Amino acid sequence: MRTAEWQDYELLDAAGGERLERWGDILLIRPDPQIIWQGEKRDPRWQKAHARYHRSNKGGGHWEACRKMPEVWQIGWQGLSFRLKPMGFKHTGLFPEQAVNWAWAIQKIEASARPVKVLNLFGYTGAATLACLKAGAAVTHVDAAKGMVQWAKENAAASGLGDRPVRWLVDDCVKFVQREQRRGNRYDAIIMDPPSYGRGPGGEVWKLEEQLYGLVKLCLPILSEEPLFFLLNSYTTGLSPAVMEYLLNLMLQRRLKGRVSAEEIGLKVTATGMSLPCGSTAIWAREG
Repeated sequence: MRTAEWQDYELLDAAGGERLERWGDILLIRPDPQIIWQGEKRDPRWQKAHARYHRSNKGGGHWEACRKMPEVWQIGWQGLSFRLKPMGFKHTGLFPEQAVNWAWAIQKIEASARPVKVLNLFGYTGAATLACLKAGAAVTHVDAAKGMVQWAKENAAASGLGDRPVRWLVDDCVKFVQREQRRGNRYDAIIMDPPSYGRGPGGEVWKLEEQLYGLVKLCLPILSEEPLFFLLNSYTTGLSPAVMEYLLNLMLQRRLKGRVSAEEIGLKVTATGMSLPCGSTAIWAREG
């Protein structure tokens, strides 16, 4: 398992279906379906959390305020700054386990020693975009949610990257890629973090395990002649790393050579020293 390295974020403890996390100076308790074990909650700071998210039996849930905390606060990672706030469905605007992929992308782009164009699909609040900008790439950031794209812009400004070569686009990712095909635009790297489940504007049901093959296939024509990498994230439990690795081997490695790897990504739990799995990543990368 690949685990992320942080100073401003810490997974303090995990037990009884919940995780206790430190986001800078703010302590949050959030539910996690992967934490199926009971047992002792070792860290005394469980009683000092600023807020706790409670799931509803009817779907969704709500935040319970336990101590006074700011509506919005900020944490940093390797010179990048991220604005955070409690959101619906337990989120904060950042997935800290993804830092392992941001670090990998920075290294890959910097080592290429050439201009790199990156397409970040389902870009959310822009952490991967910021990492690529930091490494010197030009980035096209696409997300269907206007609020998320605005948030990403604010993170870029807070990180001192507001003047870097980036396009911020509010668009349906599938339709955008189809238009890029027609326009003949090409990218040296693609990062894709699609949702596990959702509904389109016409009520269409999106299930990642049913749509992923077509989505990856759609992106193949917009890769450059010598692409650098293709990075695919998944939080869908039905898509194991081995399945994602098979998919990228079938669609990319046979055509472009290179190497495919796939692993769980996670966060180390301070109280136990063990790692909590938080999703999967599959990567095709050009060798050399």
